[in-house]
Amino acid sequence: MSAINCKGRLLSLDHPVIMGILNITSDSFYQGFKEESLLQIVQRAGDMMAEGASIIDIGGQSTRPGSTRIHADEESQNVIPVITALLRQYPDLIISIDTYYSEVAQQAIAAGAAIVNDISFGDLDPEMISTVAQLGVPYIGMHMQGRPENMQEAPSYKDVTQEVLDYLIAKTDYCKNAGIKDIIIDPGFGFGKTIEHNFSLLKELQVFTQIGYPVLAGLSRKGMIYRTLDTDAAHALNGTTALNMVALMNGAKILRVHDVGAAAETIKLFNTYKNAAPVGTASA
Repeated sequence: MSAINCKGRLLSLDHPVIMGILNITSDSFYQGFKEESLLQIVQRAGDMMAEGASIIDIGGQSTRPGSTRIHADEESQNVIPVITALLRQYPDLIISIDTYYSEVAQQAIAAGAAIVNDISFGDLDPEMISTVAQLGVPYIGMHMQGRPENMQEAPSYKDVTQEVLDYLIAKTDYCKNAGIKDIIIDPGFGFGKTIEHNFSLLKELQVFTQIGYPVLAGLSRKGMIYRTLDTDAAHALNGTTALNMVALMNGAKILRVHDVGAAAETIKLFNTYKNAAPVGTASA
């Protein structure tokens, strides 16, 4: 059985699970998920749980391309009250904190979050990996070339899959040696990659499963989808669903999404497809 230990609660990854996105910022790249009040945030989390989310991922600042950094104290002010309110309403909820600050991670875990999700895999805060090891919680580490404010200026790779693979191998080895027991890897779609880089990584996603850790796919409403379809993030749900199925077929165990219901349907169809047995006659 493949599972991660979320502060004493085992979350099985034998089958794919959903991470629902809650952006507690005024600068979300997908405007439909700006939250205006604590009551709305709690309700939205409840809706996502009802739709099938196993994890709610809370972020206190935007990391979209070109976004402006905020300090750790401001980020904490955004997320800690939300974590407290959510767990008051839903005590069994598994919350991940989307941060690259070790200080925010520590405060969020103390408030009740159970997973740290770091877009920089410790590169933006040298204390992050040792902090997560001390906290004893699962760690999601992502590959990113550059920083959010400049990562899309001129992404460049000789071999994007090999370079991301080498990076993730080195980082997971470092985390394991530091004492982190549950590690999840994220190739970082849209973070320092062109559309072509993103599709190459998706096509070869199975390669990353060979490292031996669960793979998270964060494709939801990203530029690789809406720019390819000549639309915008608000009209990228159908494209997101299509690419989420590709990610599942190539080994992803966690889908990080804005639209939980659609992702749940995708996983149900994937599981049915995967478990289908040969039959003697065709049927509709």
